[in-house]
Amino acid sequence: MVTLEVQQLYLMIKKTLAFLFIFLQFITYSQVDEISLISWNIQDFGKTKNSKELEQIAEIVREADIVAIQEVVAGYGGAQAVAKLTDLLNRKGAKWDYVISDPTNSPKYVTERYAFVWKTKHIKIKNRGSLIKKLDEVIDREPFLIDFYLGNKKLTLINFHSRPYNKNPEAEISALTSYIATKITSPLILAGDFNVDQSKPVFNFFKKSGYEAAISNQKTTLKRTCDGFEYLNHPIDNIFYSKDILKTESEVIDFVRVCDNLEKARKLSDHLPVFLSFSLDN
Repeated sequence: MVTLEVQQLYLMIKKTLAFLFIFLQFITYSQVDEISLISWNIQDFGKTKNSKELEQIAEIVREADIVAIQEVVAGYGGAQAVAKLTDLLNRKGAKWDYVISDPTNSPKYVTERYAFVWKTKHIKIKNRGSLIKKLDEVIDREPFLIDFYLGNKKLTLINFHSRPYNKNPEAEISALTSYIATKITSPLILAGDFNVDQSKPVFNFFKKSGYEAAISNQKTTLKRTCDGFEYLNHPIDNIFYSKDILKTESEVIDFVRVCDNLEKARKLSDHLPVFLSFSLDN
C-alpha cells in the first residue's frame, strides 16, 4: 500500500521534472547564439524548375536558417515552386515554413514575388510580412519586409530586387536605404539583387548610417559561356546588416566550380547565393 508521504513525494518529483522540461525548452528557444541567412536571386523561380532542379536548390540552401528568394514568378507557378522547395527541405531533418509576398505593383513583364523560407525551431513570426507600399511610386518591385523573432529578440528582414543596371537602379537604392535609415530602428538585414556593386557611391549614405555589406569584390552572376576559365560576371548581389548585428562569416556559394558545370548550373539560376552567418548584439 502506497503511503501518503510517498504519493506526495511522487507528485513533487513529477512537478519538478515538468518544470525542468519547460525551463530547458525556454532556454533552447530563447538563447540562439548564431543563425545564418542565404539570399538568392533564383532566376524565373516557378514552373521552369523541375523536381530534380528543386532538389538541387534544396541541397544548396539546407544548412541555412533563413533563405531570402528574389525573382519568384508572380503567377501560381511561383508560389507552387516555393511550396515544393519547402516540402523538400522538410524532408531533410528540420522543420521549415515559408511566406510569399503579393505580386509587386510593377510595369508589365516586371512584376515578381519575393519569398522567405526558414527553419521554425528558433525562428518565429507574428505576421506574414508585407510589401513596403510607401516605396511603390519610386521602386518598380517594392521590397518585402517581415519581422522574425529569435526568442525575445526582433530581427527585421527586407528582400529586394532592383530594376536592371541600365534603368537607374541607383534611384531605387537611394530611396530604399534612406527609408531604412530614417524609419526602422530594429536590427535589420537588407538582402537582395541590387544590380549595383556595393562599392559604388549610392551606398555611401547607407554605410555612414551604420550598415555594412556582407561581401565585397565578389562576383555573383554567371556568364552565358566561359571566357577561358572565367564564368563569373558582376558583383551585384549582397546582404547589408545593421551595426547591432555581429557578422561571424560571409561568402558567395559557388555551386558551379568549373566551366564544365556552367550550362547545368544556369538551369538553377544565373546568380550565385550569398551567405551570412551572424548573431544579434545583446
